Amino acid sequence: MSLFRKVLIANRGEIAVRLLRGCREMGIPVVAIHSEADETALHVQLADESVCIGPAEPRVSYLDIERVVRAARDTDCDAVHPGYGFLSENPEFARACEEAGLVFIGPPSGVIRQLGDKTAARALMKSAGVPVLPGTEPVAGWVEELANKAREIGYPILVKAAAGGGGKGMRIVGDASTLQASVEASSREAAGAFGDGRVFLEKLLERPRHVEFQILADGHGHTVHLFERECSIQRRHQKILEEAPCPVLDEELRARMGKAAVDAARAAGYVNAGTVEFLLSQDRQFYFLEVNTRLQVEHPITEMVTGLDLVQLQVAIAAGKPLPFEQSQLELRGHAMECRIYAEDPTSGFLPSTGLVLGLAEPAGPGVRVDSGIHEGSEVTIHYDPMLAKLTVSAPDRETCRKRLVAALREYRVLGVTTNVPYMIAVASHPEFASGNTHTGFLGEHLVDVERPRQHRDAAAVAAALALSLAPRAAAGGSQGSEPGVESSPWQELGQWRLSERRSP
Repeated sequence: MSLFRKVLIANRGEIAVRLLRGCREMGIPVVAIHSEADETALHVQLADESVCIGPAEPRVSYLDIERVVRAARDTDCDAVHPGYGFLSENPEFARACEEAGLVFIGPPSGVIRQLGDKTAARALMKSAGVPVLPGTEPVAGWVEELANKAREIGYPILVKAAAGGGGKGMRIVGDASTLQASVEASSREAAGAFGDGRVFLEKLLERPRHVEFQILADGHGHTVHLFERECSIQRRHQKILEEAPCPVLDEELRARMGKAAVDAARAAGYVNAGTVEFLLSQDRQFYFLEVNTRLQVEHPITEMVTGLDLVQLQVAIAAGKPLPFEQSQLELRGHAMECRIYAEDPTSGFLPSTGLVLGLAEPAGPGVRVDSGIHEGSEVTIHYDPMLAKLTVSAPDRETCRKRLVAALREYRVLGVTTNVPYMIAVASHPEFASGNTHTGFLGEHLVDVERPRQHRDAAAVAAALALSLAPRAAAGGSQGSEPGVESSPWQELGQWRLSERRSP
């Protein structure tokens, strides 16, 4: 007997596909929601049932709490998995599920609300003995007292939004001359992005590492961590390449940080999967950053170094099951790296790229995993995040893992839209990355210029030539009803853009 009667996946793209497959292995039927633009999306094709919940715009489809909850109830679901992004960290969505009699596969709504407020979370961590960077209480705009507080903390200082994240409302202040203007600008940006203009000051660390710990907590009082992930390779405060374990953590520091992560989760009354994020200074001191109350984009690297399935553990915890292991039974196995594949052009300021996916060849081989939300014929639109897939590799050691990542990236082919694959090859090939000398300012310090390879320009020409002939098939869902990629691809038909070894997606 399955843990749930039926689960609704309140998301789209690669994470919806990942959740669907995890539930299916557990014998749980899955309902997919989709917008009108996603009618032929991969997660819709693979689901047992699907429900259209509105137009392409997220605010009237994927972000509409009432429509999502109604879809779950109308299809007789008894649980909802939010994935990441969209409504995953919205306490009102979790509460709406709870009130509708649906199990929210994530932490309780009250926990999401408390940890979603950065200043409330900081105060909670202080009370739990978790190291926190020096900072101030939130204010709605400039007040004269901030000048004195800034001097006490010491420059450089970071101005941060009290609500929200993703770099919005964030400013670096190097000295007192720009403090007021930075606070006012951050407050305006935070108000526009989150409806909350409160900001606070926090000590800025020079060249820190971003190290996060995956935690799991069941409803029976058991909390463990699944070790760390290094997430320092970031562009515009967004992670693009992650690895596990962190290259500079020894067993003593790992144990201290892991204990702090578990203490943080227990202090919040956390249940289900979450991530406690820290900044690690050059002198090996660590400080609480925030808690992500959801499954992380980068969860596959933790799965590859622990041998655990985080999605299935989430589902089991939500169904009331206890954790099947203790902290002492967990161990790290080898090394893993993940990079995010975006539809964007690195040679044009990373502008999003839209259009039809006319051909797709994903890398394969030992230790290679691709979590993808696209197929040949998919349409990449302007309405959603441009991430198409995640490439994750594992190996016995870091350098073998890094080389495997570069080799796998060189095999990746997406025809019809421009991707960041050449940029990711350049980053993973950089000598400083190879040596493990990473920090959150890595990409700013080591600017990586890439020129689109000749074969990519040839592929673009092929795409233009084939667009009209392939558009009707793609618009109809490509190989709908069969395995994606079974039909012949453009380079098979024309003999262009061939791989040294053809692999099926």
